[in-house]
Amino acid sequence: MANVKQLASAALTEGKGVLRLAPNWVPRVFLQPGRRLKLHPADYYALGTHRGGIDERWFSSTTPTTNEGAPPDEGLSYCVHAGQKFTLKDVIAELGAEVVGDHIWNKYQRWPVYSKFFDNMGPIPHHMHLDTERAQLVGQEGKPESYYYPPQLNSTVNNFPYTFMGLEPGTTKQDVIDCLARWNDGDNGILDLSKAYRLKPGTGWLIPPRVLHAPGSLLTYEPQWGSDVFGMYQSMVEGRAVPRSLLTRDFPKDKHDDLEYIVDALDWEKNVDPHFKDSNYLEPIPVADTEREGYIDRWIVYGKVNGEQLFTAKELTVNPGAKLTLKDGGAYGWITVQGEGKINGLRLQTPAMIRFGQLTDDEVFVTAKAAAEGVTIENTGSEPLVSLRYFGPDAQPDAPNVGDYQRR
Repeated sequence: MANVKQLASAALTEGKGVLRLAPNWVPRVFLQPGRRLKLHPADYYALGTHRGGIDERWFSSTTPTTNEGAPPDEGLSYCVHAGQKFTLKDVIAELGAEVVGDHIWNKYQRWPVYSKFFDNMGPIPHHMHLDTERAQLVGQEGKPESYYYPPQLNSTVNNFPYTFMGLEPGTTKQDVIDCLARWNDGDNGILDLSKAYRLKPGTGWLIPPRVLHAPGSLLTYEPQWGSDVFGMYQSMVEGRAVPRSLLTRDFPKDKHDDLEYIVDALDWEKNVDPHFKDSNYLEPIPVADTEREGYIDRWIVYGKVNGEQLFTAKELTVNPGAKLTLKDGGAYGWITVQGEGKINGLRLQTPAMIRFGQLTDDEVFVTAKAAAEGVTIENTGSEPLVSLRYFGPDAQPDAPNVGDYQRR
């Protein structure tokens, strides 16, 4: 096989700065797939029941999973060109700033974010993701994340379209310690201390690290930091026991029985925020008034996490027959969720069903150089061409702040 640098350069020349990516499937042994990822019904357990059902598809990822028993490349996105496959991670290692831009390459030496479709039949345990300071104690990165519920993939909301988030104001740390102490008694009651929010397709949330959340059953698009770190604080979900190892797996081994330490890992102020929704809820905001030009670009993920813009995302809708040149402030991962068309001449097509291992035409990665110069997008079909794209740190200085949708 030709070396990655040669293959990537050839692919970027053909796509004018756009790389074709293969579907990237991830299983979870402790969850039940929601079956809206467009996988063939026979393929949701393609990796074997011992690995769990496939309930995630990761986009433009250079982040491996931390699943037990996973091969080293699980979670890594592969580029496809001339019948060859090579990881996006290797492309970025070879070409650096040419792909991700000077700012991201100089600061991170990698693509530090990723996104995914997260798709489950019911709710998952109340859990949090550590911040960088605490995650580094076990050799990992922290993980803030965000949610958007694409209407195209939520024609059915499955079993529990509600998400518990944070803790009720007035909850004490001792209340949570007492819950964790009851882990093996059945339901430890952690949800009695929280509040559920009904999920609405076409909206989203920004979730900082160290904030408890129990995602519900809508299929979710999740731009986030490049990490797979978490701690589950709920002992039972829908009558199924959650192994205590999923609470402690990303804490130092000498702290696994230190309940006070585990509870102190929560950001208490953010968890008991009496205005939690105002601080974290997102609704789409148009980037500009372009409907008369045949397209609408909307912010779907925006805002800062602890004062930093770590990731953002947009939803682009292009009407049949329309064509545009799209410019952006940084590299991005793109997934098509409706319709068909072209991006810099590469075909875009939304599949109805995908076999495990099959290549598709719905996902690409756009380099920082191409994004700045502008990519050409056209709708060649008879229905709207709709895509989601996410960006890395500081790519969108003009992005809105949380709550700005209320001032439209």
